[in-house]
Amino acid sequence: MSDIRIRRAGARDVAQLAPLFDGYRQFYGKQSDLPGAHLFLTRRLERGEAVVFQAETDQAVGFTLLYPIFSSVRMLPVWVLNDLFVDPDFRRLGAGRKLLLHAEEFARATGAAGLELATEKDNTGAKSVYERLGWTLDKAFDHYSRDFGTP
Repeated sequence: MSDIRIRRAGARDVAQLAPLFDGYRQFYGKQSDLPGAHLFLTRRLERGEAVVFQAETDQAVGFTLLYPIFSSVRMLPVWVLNDLFVDPDFRRLGAGRKLLLHAEEFARATGAAGLELATEKDNTGAKSVYERLGWTLDKAFDHYSRDFGTP
């Protein structure tokens, strides 16, 4: 949809982004914590630990949050697209697609080897968007995680 714009967000945008970030966390089964969402985003942005792109019309309607990592094998940076969320009222209007394409442009412009993301196995809606945009499911590696029981 042409009236959805994507731009890089900064600390001044946290008040608009925090409710979306809180909604994202609730989508993944976490309790609402709007003050915690606000603080988390503020810290990431003020410390330069993340890059956030915001989808907007006359208000924020979605976001993607990127974190930098490095590929030792490739000896290049890689961006982890850790979070992508669009307000349910604005889904199917192209905001998610535009966020993904903008993240790709950004990653290429920073000389990254690529982008990585993970999603739940049953998140079929998101998976179909990723695959239409050329993302591939990694079949070469099994990714493991170790949960320390944090909230």
